[in-house]
Amino acid sequence: MKKTLIDRSGGVCELCGATENLEVLEVEPSSGKVSQSILVCNTCKEQIQKNIPMDINHWRCLNDSMWSVVPAVQVVAYRMLKRMDNQDLLGMMYLEPEVLEWADAVIDEEQEKSKPVKDSNGSTLEAGDSVTIIKDLEVKGAGFTAKRGTVVKNIGLNGIEGQIEGRVNGTRIVLLSKFLKKV
Repeated sequence: MKKTLIDRSGGVCELCGATENLEVLEVEPSSGKVSQSILVCNTCKEQIQKNIPMDINHWRCLNDSMWSVVPAVQVVAYRMLKRMDNQDLLGMMYLEPEVLEWADAVIDEEQEKSKPVKDSNGSTLEAGDSVTIIKDLEVKGAGFTAKRGTVVKNIGLNGIEGQIEGRVNGTRIVLLSKFLKKV
């Protein structure tokens, strides 16, 4: 597969044009076909796959790669522009309906997984934050009440909208964010 992609791309990263450390990247959801894979450099692959801070200057390459005739390249360019919230380039980009559906398939899943958790005042809560409980809450199964004014330090996000995890009275419990205020 890699040889086919090297031939198609001319031996360069299909996103940024780099010539070293090239790897195959399957564009999800994928069936493992060459047409659903692209050849990318290590820098592009790391920033696409890992949730690390993006080097915005590196992604200026999308100005060119978004016009690729390869649907898999178009999908990745579209997804990266969405992640960077680059409305100018997204507004210029045209994708065939089936390619747009493919591109949005993973974006919709990611957005559902990563909906921000908000406290009672609408502030976004992050893992590691401290919050104050704003109402006495009966903790089912633990036999105590989490009192109003209790500070819960170093909260964790469990991926469920409107819920966080924290330690109250030495017990790790799930709390509804609507009863919390960020400290």
